[in-house]
Amino acid sequence: MNHLQDLNIKKEILPIFDYSLNSFTKNKILYLLETPLVDEDRIIERQNILRAFGSNMNVLENYSYTVLYLNEVHFFLNNFKEVNLKSKGFLFSGPDDDEILLNNKLHQMVVFFYRLESVYFSRIDIKDFPEVYRKDLNSILSFLSFFELRHYELIIREKRLKRKHLKELANKILKLKTEQRIEKFWEDLFLFESYCSISLAIKNRKFSFPAFEEKEINLNNFYHPLIKNPVKNDFRTFGNVIILNGPNMSGKSTFLKSISLCVYLGNLGLAIPASKGIIPVCSDFSIGINKRDDISSGYSHFMTEVMNLKDVVVKAGGGKKCFAVFDELFSGTNVEDATEICRTTIHGLSKFSNSYFFISTHIQELRDVTNSNISTFYLDCELVNNVPTFTYKLKQGWSDIKVGRILFDKVGLNELLDSSKTIDK
Repeated sequence: MNHLQDLNIKKEILPIFDYSLNSFTKNKILYLLETPLVDEDRIIERQNILRAFGSNMNVLENYSYTVLYLNEVHFFLNNFKEVNLKSKGFLFSGPDDDEILLNNKLHQMVVFFYRLESVYFSRIDIKDFPEVYRKDLNSILSFLSFFELRHYELIIREKRLKRKHLKELANKILKLKTEQRIEKFWEDLFLFESYCSISLAIKNRKFSFPAFEEKEINLNNFYHPLIKNPVKNDFRTFGNVIILNGPNMSGKSTFLKSISLCVYLGNLGLAIPASKGIIPVCSDFSIGINKRDDISSGYSHFMTEVMNLKDVVVKAGGGKKCFAVFDELFSGTNVEDATEICRTTIHGLSKFSNSYFFISTHIQELRDVTNSNISTFYLDCELVNNVPTFTYKLKQGWSDIKVGRILFDKVGLNELLDSSKTIDK
């Protein structure tokens, strides 16, 4: 099971891609965001589907309709029951309440479906799409064309809709219901709208589709899309353990979130917040950025980390291609213990060459933990007139700047805590 809570998918990532018009599509987008694809063929297939949506954005960019119509037509079709229409004309026997309601609902359905067909689906170039997804599009088109929408829309527009037309349309719905095509239509439509929404976000935010290599992460101008005016970084490594160091407030957590998002979104078949990217295909994700106690299990920060690490190690040892992030690993225990077990962890993880592990730390003693599979990076900080200035630029190596003492003194704590100046009351 993937551990994705710290990506905040529903709260932070969903709004990036959500241009949906209804709750059904929004839930489908969320499902896509929460469900990684586990093989490269399926990832590339989704990339090609989204590229095809991008190619048809001149038609789909302004995709819209009255949401109330969607909700009412959806409810109407899903709960449709046969109505016994009278054989006599309105002249001899006026319509009853059921017939009036049916007339209104069918009128609404035809107008709604006609808009979908005439303005959008009939204008899409289906040849742009991968063959596997063309089946879904053809299924939608077949469903809509079954209603002869142009014919009935003209009748409605000319106010010629009669009882015989209601019977014809009702029989069409009954046939579709018998063939179980109504539920399939909604499923296809909401997936279509989800892809449309995601593609619009990709276009508006200028995200790019990554390529895939098993032994490389290489990102150009990557960033976190929720940060206003972000500092963009380049990152490249051929090792599988990346140690991130640097002072507090330098941007380590943001870096971890940004790179996790790029790798994760890429494994969904989506475009990523980078100008160019090469990433590995991963089968398991464990993102631990925001520290927390597991109250339900009674675990402390430290024990939660230990159990999460064990879970990742077991999976990596079992052959899974893991992507794992450990923010300030083992900071919940004493420095001596933390240093020792971090060394063991880093060396041990470096042996799982098919997986990638990102570890942030403040432990300076770990700077000598190196081998060919371990690389170190830091977020730069400069001292200007003895004031820390954070550039948020990623550099290779190890940071020597210690801002804790500087900030401690800057806020006056040295003076306040000087025993010679403290009045004991």
